[in-house]
Order: sequence, then structure tokens, then C-alpha cells
Amino acid sequence: MSRLDSFIRRLQAQRGCIDLAVDRVAALPGPVFELGLGNGRTYDHLRERCEGREIFVFERKVAAHPDCVPDAEHLFEGSLEETLEAVLPRFRDAVALVHADFGSGRPEQDARLSAFIAARLPQLLKAGGIVASDQNVGWPGAEALDLPPGVKPGRYFLFRKA
Repeated sequence: MSRLDSFIRRLQAQRGCIDLAVDRVAALPGPVFELGLGNGRTYDHLRERCEGREIFVFERKVAAHPDCVPDAEHLFEGSLEETLEAVLPRFRDAVALVHADFGSGRPEQDARLSAFIAARLPQLLKAGGIVASDQNVGWPGAEALDLPPGVKPGRYFLFRKA
């Protein structure tokens, strides 16, 4: 498979998983977390799909398209380990949806960050909250959800807090 085809499949999987997660939490109040802004495409999609919800973005260093950068009240800039840890008291058991796209292609780094995030998700998510991630951030007690049709296992991950 060409790199272009692989990229297209990754984006289709990402959109399908985000859309499924958004639909599943439609009746669940609470904010949305976007872990990793990148160029802002998924943040822009979440703004469209989650109209009326607050979306908080966590990004090491913002380099997104200017139209896809949240205001200062909704942006936590810096290392994810520091910023996510700092907001735990404010958002404990309150978040309805987390989208995490932080894979770097470096397995050791991705595994370390995945473990860090997985340990905080049960504290942040409210009961019934969902995480969609490009990395396996499952935690003990997390309910793994079926992926949308056409998304191969391991390409994206969906979990719900029981």
C-alpha cells in the first residue's frame, strides 16, 4: 500500500471514530478534550460536530492554521504531562469526550505517553465518557468499543469509561 493510501485510510479511520464517539456522547454533558492540535484539522471537525460544547486543546507548541487555534481560555500550551496533570482538579470526572492524536512514530516515546494518558483518563472522563485515540490508551476497567465499519483494529482505538 502506498504511503498516500495509508494516510487516506488513517484519516478516514480518524473521522469515523471521532464521529462515532461524538454520536455516542451526544446526550452526555461535559467538555471535549483535544490532545494534540497539530495543524488543527480534527479540532476544526470537533468544533463543527460538537457545536455548543466547550473544547479544550492541549498542544506542546501551536503551529496550526490560524483559523484552527482556540482562544487562550481553551488552549493549554506546553508538555502534555504538565498541562494535563495541572487540569486534573478542575476537570475531574467531567469530560465527555477525549480525542487524542499524539503518535510520533517512535514506539518508546508513544508507549510512555500512552501510559501517562491512560492513567489520567479514568480521572478526567465522566461515567459513559469516550476516548478516541490513534494510540492504545486503554486502562484497567475501560470498555473497548467496536470500531466503525472499515476501520482495521489497531489503526484507531475507542474506549468508554464504565
